[in-house]
Amino acid sequence: MAMADHKDDKFEKSLGAPTPRERGGWLAKIAPGVRNLVAKRESPDNLWVKCPDTGEMLYRPDLEAALWVTPSGSHMRIGAAQRLRFTFDDGQFEKISSPVVVDDPLKFPDDKPYPERLKAARKLTGEQDSMAIGIGTIQGQMTVVVVQDFAFMGGSLGMGAGETFVKAAHEAVKRKIPFVIFTASGGARMQEGTLSLMQMARTTLALNEVKSAGLPYVVVLTDPTTGGVTASYAMLGDVHLAEPNAMIAFSGRRVIEQTIREVLPPGFQRAEFLMERGMVDAVVTRADLPRVLGSILKTLMMGRARSKPD
Repeated sequence: MAMADHKDDKFEKSLGAPTPRERGGWLAKIAPGVRNLVAKRESPDNLWVKCPDTGEMLYRPDLEAALWVTPSGSHMRIGAAQRLRFTFDDGQFEKISSPVVVDDPLKFPDDKPYPERLKAARKLTGEQDSMAIGIGTIQGQMTVVVVQDFAFMGGSLGMGAGETFVKAAHEAVKRKIPFVIFTASGGARMQEGTLSLMQMARTTLALNEVKSAGLPYVVVLTDPTTGGVTASYAMLGDVHLAEPNAMIAFSGRRVIEQTIREVLPPGFQRAEFLMERGMVDAVVTRADLPRVLGSILKTLMMGRARSKPD
């Protein structure tokens, strides 16, 4: 029967008439609107997201409404724009542009040119580099916030990120308001070599200006915070908060175990483990971070006002 139908189609086509297939088939003949109802509809590729802990498929709009925290409690990584909206009151803030630096100053040899990697990361995140600055109120307290975006080349620290951090610190000093950073990084950016490592010192010097002005500097450690970032500004805060189960480390677990030839304890380098040992002051869920940050910043700024001479 299928062959006969196909022959009929060819015969009608030879006469110049549209075939039943072209006219929409028998459904289109008896009820033109039915074809649209039964037509196959493709779902967007990103409509469902897998929970990294349980493997459960989660409906994306529900996950977004939950601030990208899964029912199992996994705090998934989020971009700079989302983080800034979640943090500031009513999602309103002033975006401060990041400084533009020279791309590929060392002409780094790689299987993919460094400028192409930068171009792809900028297209993916919409940011100039791995850090973004926003200024707004957190529970009514005006604050400068910097966010590291792990999606931008692993949140790596390079010249662009260093310049952005320094600019944010200067904004805090100029406006006499607190400075907050959300860290998320795999460490220094290898394509910039020593120029990348220099940012550890530059960011530390910028923080000295913030602290000399008597302004609070609060660090929120998110998953993951590692390498040179942990060895510099991520551990120089007046208060250190962390999201649940965030990995916070200098070297990876495997590297340490191979070096010391010992098996590390369960939960090693996770936020809760580090809080028990005094490296982190508090582990705070994402939904509670604005409230907790606002309370801390207001308290620290109150102390600053009282310490001023009459």
